Amino acid sequence: MTASEQLKRLLGSGALPSLKTLLAQLPEGSNLTVSGLTVNFDRQRWNDAVLTLLYDMVDKCDLLTERNRMFDGQPINSTEQRAVLHTALRASRATLEDWVNGQTEQDIDRASVAELITEGRTRMADLVNAIHRGEHRGYTGKRFTDVVNIGIGGSHLGPELVVDALARPADRSHQPFLRAHFISNIDGHRLDQTLTSLNPETTLFVVVSKSFSTLETALNADAIRSWFLERTGSVAAIAQHFIAVSNNVAAAAAFGLPAERVLAMGDWVGGRYSLWSTVGISIALALGWNNFRALLRGAEAMDRHFLEAEREHNLPLAMALSEWLNVSVYGCTSHAVLCYDDRLRLLPDYLQQLEMESNGKRVNRAGRPLETPTQPVLWGGVGTNGQHAFHQLLHQGTATYFADFILCRHAQHRQPDMQRWLQANAVAQGQGMAAGQTHDNPHRVVPGNHPSTTLILDSLQPETLGALLAAYEHKVFCLGILWDINSFDQWGVELGKVLARPLAALLQARTTAPAPDDLGLAAQDAATRALLDALKDRGAT
Repeated sequence: MTASEQLKRLLGSGALPSLKTLLAQLPEGSNLTVSGLTVNFDRQRWNDAVLTLLYDMVDKCDLLTERNRMFDGQPINSTEQRAVLHTALRASRATLEDWVNGQTEQDIDRASVAELITEGRTRMADLVNAIHRGEHRGYTGKRFTDVVNIGIGGSHLGPELVVDALARPADRSHQPFLRAHFISNIDGHRLDQTLTSLNPETTLFVVVSKSFSTLETALNADAIRSWFLERTGSVAAIAQHFIAVSNNVAAAAAFGLPAERVLAMGDWVGGRYSLWSTVGISIALALGWNNFRALLRGAEAMDRHFLEAEREHNLPLAMALSEWLNVSVYGCTSHAVLCYDDRLRLLPDYLQQLEMESNGKRVNRAGRPLETPTQPVLWGGVGTNGQHAFHQLLHQGTATYFADFILCRHAQHRQPDMQRWLQANAVAQGQGMAAGQTHDNPHRVVPGNHPSTTLILDSLQPETLGALLAAYEHKVFCLGILWDINSFDQWGVELGKVLARPLAALLQARTTAPAPDDLGLAAQDAATRALLDALKDRGAT
């Protein structure tokens, strides 16, 4: 009998009471604190008997052995036969040296990995510091004031989250860092809006694409290059105003960038795990090199904890076990990430890619169909705004969900009363979701029994944010092992891109030869043909 079957039998027997009863029976609550992050699991619907079965499952699937294989550099990305080494990106120089010295025959060439990481950091630091000191300037000799990150997915979501969370606009006049802008979507409205506010003489552009051919990034980069050339008339200035993060040096050269303006990244790092790499150059340009290094230190501290902590006190493992229980046993299909700090408003967007692109799979590592649910739909909102929007559904709707509450102990504003109310609301919402409310009037009954985890950052600093993001990364890895799926490929992302290419040609054929039939219009299904017809340019309306 599998652990899932054992747990379902245990819970189906009525042995586990409701969350309200469990909380009433709890003699004393407990918190787990790691690297400036305090996490409370008391509102999860489990007890000692359930935890025993969960830990047995951890042992049976060799989760901790697989964890060690990931850190060692063995090819745990089985469908692409690649190592998964985002943890090496944030390792200190001393840790990297120890790691190289521990090389085994089965592992990736650790010396080459460490050399690429060290060289990338050195080149990043030199470039960032030269820009901040005013040694590297624009083509007219003016200092850079703005940086535009051009990427999509992991080349966009991570850097934008970190910059948005940690930027201190009030201090702009006291620090020589750059204002950051982010372009990802191929929607000309956003591009036009961003470019309107920029001065080409003082703007730096970072093109982030491992292949330098990602459709969205390439279209945006080409449009920005044309905008820049129209205003400067200087092809030579491109090398001063553009940087590429890519492994395709030839394509970058064709764009106008010499090799010294191209930063490489390893193929053992997936996009959604790449903010710690040279992809993070926009973070460093916006926040300063020291703050970027602090972000890496916080993540490395969580890595050490994940590697060294006993399973009963291992934070990412506990996060994964609670989610596995909520999804695979309790049948939750929705995960709400509720951020009670406005600076974390982009965290749900970032976690959507990290979690759903990693674990949104339907076959196991051997390619066989799964019999249990995997990744739930992840979504979220900010603070009390959500309470006046979707919390009605959370409290009285019929959806099965679990939630993460994320807040800060210490605020970095001058409104202490507001911070107390914000914290009180976060704690109260979790309390209401767990215990519910009884009432004679059925319209006022709140069923409760919805599990949640509360994560409290000491304060929102680079170190604590780094630790938080690394904890979620390791949770995703653990869930992949528990569900027996490969968390590090994303084949489903490719389908839409493949289908879009012939459709783009058909849309182009609205006004130019060849005729649509020559491009395969008849081969499209009826619904697609109708939509293409509706999108025909029939003139201004």
